[in-house]
Amino acid sequence: MLTWPPPYIPQLPGRGLPVQVRDSSTDQLVVAAAGTDATLYVCGITPYDATHLGHAATYVAFDILGRAWRDAGHRVRYASNVTDVDDPLLERAASLGIDWRDLAAEQTQLYAEDMTALAVIPPDVYSGVVEVIPAVVEAVEVLLAAGAAYRVPTPDALTDDGLGDVYADLTADIDFGAVAGLDDDTMRCLSAERGGDPERAGKRAPLDPLLWRRERAGEPAWDGGSLGRGRPGWHIECAVIARDALGLPFDVEGGGSDLQFPHHEMSTSHARLLDQGRGARVHLHTGMVGLDGHKMSKSLGNLVLVSRLREQGVDPMAVRLAILAHRYRDDWDWTDEGLRAAQERLEHWRAAVSGNGGPDADSTLAAVRAALADDLDTPGALAAIDAWADLSLAGTPTPVEGAPGVIGRTLDALLGIRL
Repeated sequence: MLTWPPPYIPQLPGRGLPVQVRDSSTDQLVVAAAGTDATLYVCGITPYDATHLGHAATYVAFDILGRAWRDAGHRVRYASNVTDVDDPLLERAASLGIDWRDLAAEQTQLYAEDMTALAVIPPDVYSGVVEVIPAVVEAVEVLLAAGAAYRVPTPDALTDDGLGDVYADLTADIDFGAVAGLDDDTMRCLSAERGGDPERAGKRAPLDPLLWRRERAGEPAWDGGSLGRGRPGWHIECAVIARDALGLPFDVEGGGSDLQFPHHEMSTSHARLLDQGRGARVHLHTGMVGLDGHKMSKSLGNLVLVSRLREQGVDPMAVRLAILAHRYRDDWDWTDEGLRAAQERLEHWRAAVSGNGGPDADSTLAAVRAALADDLDTPGALAAIDAWADLSLAGTPTPVEGAPGVIGRTLDALLGIRL
């Protein structure tokens, strides 16, 4: 699958600091990437509706991580996916009376346009699920052969060959539960709410996740070899894409906080069983973006779409700034007031860098680097730029030639804000 064009990233003097983040699984600050290479997997969109601000906040947050890593001297390898076949996509396409493949292609393209406008660096590996079905089939066959998966009779399958759907046996993973740290009742409740089927008859345990769904009437299906025709379950897709793109273990698995369970719990479990107990080293999750006090989601229909804002003439850099005004792991509400404040801040900064000289930029660059190294503290980074801009516009007795250029490059390289 093709990505969007990468933005230009200017070089800065010096080097950034090692980035520490708060691991969602342990609530401890840890170094996000300890080696020369830094690897990141972020779960991508299910393309049945356009990019809303919740999506944008997640991808901008991990874009900041990638930028801070690069500034610290890491070689970054970033992978992501598009869940281009899934029940919500099929249901939306049916309700609209269009082919699910056309809807997926249309919305994936719109997402790419939104990411381009928001100056998000694209993944190095960008895979649609449809592209990796043979690898998923092979992985499920491995789990079956190892006794870590089992078949469930499927009387409504299109072909009555007795193969059934395939589920993971979670008892095979002694570390299951380590990602989210939830009790059994909570996991059952969230599984039912977030795409699981804890009440499915024939399963060995309610939480066991689907690995391969046999073909049903009217549903897309692919050759599954010994599994029979069908399509992948949700969690195994990301486990396979991340493994093949980054190797195991990799540094950071990321996404919205609603993915911590069941998606990241399950995909990490699958990865451990496929590769001798190794999965993501750090789990990182972004907060939920709300509107009028409610989580922004497709199911509720209370979406603020990036594409709609762009159509209305809103500067994408103001949208990005409005997102960066909040700490990535906090829940927050999108408001008109927040967007106006971002627009005003953007104009303030543009005015401040318009001259040839200004306050010395070295301490400001250091402050931005320190803020990002401290669990991606973007509000702190913005405050450092604000302080420089205020001094610049107030007039500096001994302006430093070229300082505005350093600030402009700092904003572009580290925060993705093009003035």
